[in-house]
Amino acid sequence: RALLAVSLNLMALLFSTTAFITTHWCEGTQRVPKPSCGKEKKTNCLNYSGNETANETNQNVVHYSWETGDDRFLFRYFHTGIWYSCEENINAAGEKCRSFIDLAPASEKVTTTALPLCVDTSSECPQELKWQLRSGQICCVLWLSVVSEVLYIMLLVVGFSLMCLELFHSSSVIDGLKLNAFAAVFTVLSGLLGMVAHMMYTQVFQVTVSLGPEDWRPHSWDYGWSFCLAWGSFTCCMAASVTTLNSYTKTVIEFR
Repeated sequence: RALLAVSLNLMALLFSTTAFITTHWCEGTQRVPKPSCGKEKKTNCLNYSGNETANETNQNVVHYSWETGDDRFLFRYFHTGIWYSCEENINAAGEKCRSFIDLAPASEKVTTTALPLCVDTSSECPQELKWQLRSGQICCVLWLSVVSEVLYIMLLVVGFSLMCLELFHSSSVIDGLKLNAFAAVFTVLSGLLGMVAHMMYTQVFQVTVSLGPEDWRPHSWDYGWSFCLAWGSFTCCMAASVTTLNSYTKTVIEFR
């Protein structure tokens, strides 16, 4: 059981670290206007009046395009993580990335002088200030999510180290029980922090979809493999803690 707990804790640590540094928590498509056709771009663009030369040389001519509705837009792929959001580059090969922290509603927009006179749920609070208050709250939640993810990984490392000490360097039953108990406590705490961190990030992303920059807002999105790894890490973490507690209880009963 001790070896199983160590293996589960190691899997949780690997999954959580991979999810933390990757950018596939959420992925989907963004609807962006097609660029105008030119000499270097012939596809996935708007060809006004069917005449590229006139379009480029005569700026006084009224240009028109027969494309309507969604035909005037491109649907580019994007994926987002805790740190970065990357989008398909429609003008060149590859992707372009920007900080997700900058995309989330920023706390700098909050009018701090009006905060004591207005609360988010007050009927007297102007609608614009309500949005500013919510933006500040979301920014704080995002940073809390980042801090919780870091603490989650650190506690997993501590729990893994204690389990390894108990498994390979325990000299007596009493010492092994102490290490086992501390490892279980740290693993449970890390699991709770991880669950809170994942839920906070999910809330931040959903609000950013509604309040984020208009050129970034997704047309459609879903959770990606990094999100699955994060919750898989939480599952392995809690399984490791349960296994460790079970081993501790069994040892105490046998020792008595």
